[in-house]
Amino acid sequence: MDSDPPFHETYKNLFVNSTNDEEPRTKISQNNHRLVVVEERELPLIDLSRLGVDELESEECKKEIARAAHEWGFFQVINHGISRDILEKMRDEQVKIFKQPFHNKCREDKFLNFSPGSYRWGTPTATSLRQLSWSEAFHIPMNDISSSCAFINSSLRSSMEQFATKLASLAQTLAEILAEELGHKSNFFQENCLPSTCYLRLNRYPPCPFPLEIFGLMPHTDSDFLTILHQDQVGGLQLVKDGKWIAVKPNPEALIINIGDLFQARSNDYYKSVQHCVVTNPTNERFTAAYFLCPSSETVIESCSKPSVYRMFSFREYRQQVQDDVKKYGYKVGLPRFLV
Repeated sequence: MDSDPPFHETYKNLFVNSTNDEEPRTKISQNNHRLVVVEERELPLIDLSRLGVDELESEECKKEIARAAHEWGFFQVINHGISRDILEKMRDEQVKIFKQPFHNKCREDKFLNFSPGSYRWGTPTATSLRQLSWSEAFHIPMNDISSSCAFINSSLRSSMEQFATKLASLAQTLAEILAEELGHKSNFFQENCLPSTCYLRLNRYPPCPFPLEIFGLMPHTDSDFLTILHQDQVGGLQLVKDGKWIAVKPNPEALIINIGDLFQARSNDYYKSVQHCVVTNPTNERFTAAYFLCPSSETVIESCSKPSVYRMFSFREYRQQVQDDVKKYGYKVGLPRFLV
């Protein structure tokens, strides 16, 4: 399709090297969970409507949120305040964007009036197929949605604004609850995680003819405080639980929440930023939309309890270290770089 990125042409050397690789497939499979059948499980499910029932029910709901963040690093929420109508309209508009010809998407500043570099696909730093992500995305700062959409069609602009605004409010609520459960109630997230620092990411995972060889998104942890994900019913999200990869069973009523590196550091390792990935599908494309709660570059990340597992660091320093590691090694090292 002319809407698909030119994966084969751009990464042809990786395919050639893979074909000529003399390493036995059985040996590869030992370090590649995609060649092994993984168990499908449901994430902890939390009904957020309980937050407004009474004080006792509200406190129990908050404790469940913190428990899931501690034990899983992932959980899902229902009755989250984002209507089905908003979610479906956003999905419809998202599909329309990605169905545009590839050369249009590459001109995102002219085509959608987004900031240059918003459209991303593949993995430019990949040196092997196992480092290649078979996906494309629009990585959109929240400010772009509110201030730079003058030339986007009105339905797309309206859908993005409603979707992003609702998710931003939910992210702040959940972050405050998680901080409160650590005993550190403050305005930290309101003061440091602003529309100018947070962003929305629209993802598409095209059908992949090599589903056992290539990830839709490589195993990683998120470099933010927390992420809110709306996914379709195709499935493909996998995460590590108790040392094993598990597949997340899609729930049409739920949004998925996961803890990022910054919250793990701030919680002094109480909340877990868990490694996760997206596996490819040979026949079905997959769409997701994610909101990332990020602070300003100058924000200092410091553990809330002592003795601290990590030294203090700024978000700018953290991102730079991640970029340096990906460039040098082909993958993110993350928090271990900042251990005391």
